[in-house]
Formats: sequence, structure tokens, C-alpha cells
Amino acid sequence: MLLLIQKGTVINPADQTETLADVLVEDGVIKKIAPKQKVKADRVVDASGCYVMPGFIDMHVHLRDPGQEHKETVETGARAAACGGFTTIVAMPNTKPVVDNADVVHYVHNKGRDMRLVNILQTGAVTRGQRGEELSDIEAMVEAGIPALSEDGRTVMNAQLYREAMTLALKYDIPILAHCEDANMVGKGVVNADKAMKKLGFAGIANAVEDVIVARDIMLAKDTGAALHLCHCSTRDSVRMIEIAKQAGIRVTAEVCPHHFSLSSADIPGDDANYKMNPPLRTKEDMEALREGLKAGIIDVIATDHAPHTPIEKGVGIKKAPFGVVGLETAAAVTMTELVDKGYLTIMQMAEKMSYNPAKILGLDKGIVEEGKAADLVVFHPGRQYVIEPKDFQSKGRNTPFAGKKVKGMVMATIVDGRVIYERA
Repeated sequence: MLLLIQKGTVINPADQTETLADVLVEDGVIKKIAPKQKVKADRVVDASGCYVMPGFIDMHVHLRDPGQEHKETVETGARAAACGGFTTIVAMPNTKPVVDNADVVHYVHNKGRDMRLVNILQTGAVTRGQRGEELSDIEAMVEAGIPALSEDGRTVMNAQLYREAMTLALKYDIPILAHCEDANMVGKGVVNADKAMKKLGFAGIANAVEDVIVARDIMLAKDTGAALHLCHCSTRDSVRMIEIAKQAGIRVTAEVCPHHFSLSSADIPGDDANYKMNPPLRTKEDMEALREGLKAGIIDVIATDHAPHTPIEKGVGIKKAPFGVVGLETAAAVTMTELVDKGYLTIMQMAEKMSYNPAKILGLDKGIVEEGKAADLVVFHPGRQYVIEPKDFQSKGRNTPFAGKKVKGMVMATIVDGRVIYERA
């Protein structure tokens, strides 16, 4: 099958090139990138005024499947990803049952392959049942195809056990995706620990809850040589520690979520659980540090931490509602609006942080727009404006703090292995 993507500006972060060209795809592979190709294709996508970028890769998604399919399924999560321009997503293991063995890994991978939508990669839990007591069957999960280990949703508080997991991660050449939260310090916290939140009557989660585990995990990575990826960083001191660790040659990378780089605790309008996530929205100073960290290349990745919940669960107020917001269908537009348009990132850096860098961290031959490479692509219009309407989401989750937000930047088409799996009408 021949697919021709015409008249777009091709963004290739691998060689930092930006070229006005057509992209010809044959049988799932990029065959030719050149201006004004005259080819009789089976399908043509008009990319006029758009960027043709490597498909986005989300390193941090909660699909809730198996066990909580009322919140999300592999299929609804994949459709949401396609709508958001993501061609590969990495699912976290805190499902029911926990992904701590090869059978559950196969379940998710097989379900993903059968749907033929986006590429779905399932991480494996560090410990059995995510109880923090004994290691999961890591070798079997590696053989089943996990790209990484993660205890996301929890932190392995036993440092020696976590050190053993890092040693195995090094052995199998996969990264550890770290949820940094000192369980002993959280208490009854539901939002950031600051004056504004205290006035609203909510118990706070201090920056130190994250920072002390970031410091510990960096030192364990230094000790073991393992590749450590810090999930959903939210504090200014996390950014400082990551910078110091990189300068010291420690194998550490990090991600930040759109809600953390675009919102602060001051934006919480009241008792609205759509603003409740973990880690919480921090201060404006923290938010600015995250933006500057992205700009300086200290923070490598933009990931969503897509965490769907039902309206009933989120409708009981901040104190009782579960943590988490959805993000697959809003991430690109929020990044364009809050970072690219405001001068923190270029469009090339956006492609790096949403595709090229995640691919490198995960060891994937993706995130590149070159002849001979797999045609995982997104056609992205940087100028299209619209208002975010949760009712239009493909995800089962509607829990977003961005409802009603006017944004700029629209996914026009998503292409996986040369197949157009999403095209805006």
C-alpha cells in the first residue's frame, strides 16, 4: 500500500532538520522524503500548513485494564492515544491484578496487537502485588517483552530491595521508571502543602515527599549503574537534583506532565477533584522551574500520566476522590500553547521530548522521520485553535483540569506502521 503525505513541514529530531516535503510510505515504511512527489498513491493525506512529526510516545499511561475496565480499557485508551497523536504508549502496572508476571504482560500486549491501533508496551511491576516485599518475576516479564520496570502508583520503600531491582534492570538493559513519593510522609495530604490550599481546608503534600525519594533513587542509580527515569517530576528541587546528577554522569532521565508545567496550586478553583493528581499541582515557582528545566534540556520527556476515573469517583470532592487526571487527548495542544507559543520550546524540542527522547530511553527504533524507518507519524497543525471539551474524548475518562481551556495546536492525522488510524474530519 502506498500512502502519500503531501505539502507538510517534516520535523526530524534525529538530525535536527525541518524540511518542506512530501512523505511517501510503502508497506509501513518511509520510502521517500522529497518535495512535490508525483505518485499514484492508494491514499493521500494533505498536510498543508502542518508539521509532519514522529508519532508521539507516551511513557506514562494508566489503561486500567485488566480489572478496572469501567474506567478505561486497552481499546479506549488506544483510541484516545490515536486522537492525541500518540503512536506508542507505555502502560503502568498498577492494574487488578498487578502486572507482576508474564501472563498479564501477554494479556495486554496481545490485546493491543489484536486491535491494530497504537503500539502498546506494558511495563512490569518491581514487586509482587506492588506490596514492596519481594521482587516480581522480572526475568519472565523481560522475556515477555516489558520495556521497563515501574512501581508507579507507589514507591518501593525498602531501599535494599529496590537496589536489587536496579541491579536486575541493568542486567536486562531496561530502565526503571520511578514514582518518587515517601509513603511515610504523605499522611492525609491531598493537594500541595501551601498557604492557599490550607485556607481551603485541605491537608498538604510537601515538596519533600517527592524530593527525598528523588535523592535516594539517584544515589541508588549511581551505586548500581542502572538507567533511572524519574516520573512526573513536580518540584524545583527535583530539577536541581536531576541537573547535578547528569553533570556527575549518573544515568538519569526525567519527565514532566502538562498539568504540572501549565498549572499551579493557585489555579485550583475550589473543591474540584479534576485538579487532584499525584504529585499535586505545586507553586508557581515550581511550575516555572519545570518549564525552565524543559527548556534547558534537564527534563528530557513530556508524558501524560493519563489516569482515568469515573465521574462518580471524581464527583465527591478533593478529600475523598482518587488522584489522577486524563491527558492523552490534550497533551500536544497544551504543550504547543503553554511551551512552544510562549517560547520555552521550539517545535523541534517538542518533537524531541514527546517522541525522540522517549524512544531513546526505551530503546525503541522510533521517534525518527527518515527513509527506511517505520512510518509512525503525526500530522500536527500548530495554528488551529479550539476549546477542550471532555465530552468529545475517546477515553472513558473525562477528569481533566483543562475543560473549557482554549488551546492552539491540533492533531490532524495519526499514522502507525503506514496506516492512518486517526484523521480529523
